[in-house]
Amino acid sequence: MIDKQVQTLAQAVADVPDGATVMIGGFGTAGLPNELVHALVDQGARELTVVNNNAGNGERGLAALIAARRVRKIICSFPRQADSHHFDSQYRKGEIELELVPQGNLSERIRAAGAGIGAFFTPTGYGTELARGKETREIHGRMYVLEYPIHADFAFIKAECGDRWGNLTYRMTARNFGPTMAMAARVTVATVHEMVELGALDPEAVITPGVYVQRVVRIERTATGAGGFKEAA
Repeated sequence: MIDKQVQTLAQAVADVPDGATVMIGGFGTAGLPNELVHALVDQGARELTVVNNNAGNGERGLAALIAARRVRKIICSFPRQADSHHFDSQYRKGEIELELVPQGNLSERIRAAGAGIGAFFTPTGYGTELARGKETREIHGRMYVLEYPIHADFAFIKAECGDRWGNLTYRMTARNFGPTMAMAARVTVATVHEMVELGALDPEAVITPGVYVQRVVRIERTATGAGGFKEAA
């Protein structure tokens, strides 16, 4: 019997090794799998490469992982904002590496990994520092830059509903990078607020099929305190 349910957040992230590449879903504050990230802080993995849209907000989630000095490199499109002070401080001191990727390129590089695309040409970034050292080509009179997929060891994503096979649905914009990250990682771990019986999800509403998900853990919707979350029983 296929059952991808994991009972605790700690179990869901227990085998993330030092040096792993971890994709973390979310856009701004929508769809952030903060519960999994805090479990990873407790787990202790270090020297991580993190792929995310930004570089953390305030004190929670990715910001907490950076503050704990567990991140060696971050690949993102929006590293600077008013409350990204942990990243900002470490970057200015040369303590964390940044690979800045235009947002469309970031999304497509993740999608390409899941789709088995070896590389692709894009006009975005041509003529800027972001294209330095990269292959370029003129196609139909326009210049393009060659970009490569981003693969990951783990993807942490936040969904709304799931079943024991790992089929997932999302809540509005919380969907964002989740579906493509699930396809691009060797192991995808998803949190859901509701676990339903097989067959309860309309197949037409399933965004991420279970074939791309290895672990599902149900969480409560309400946080219990600063930096911590109550796990489902």
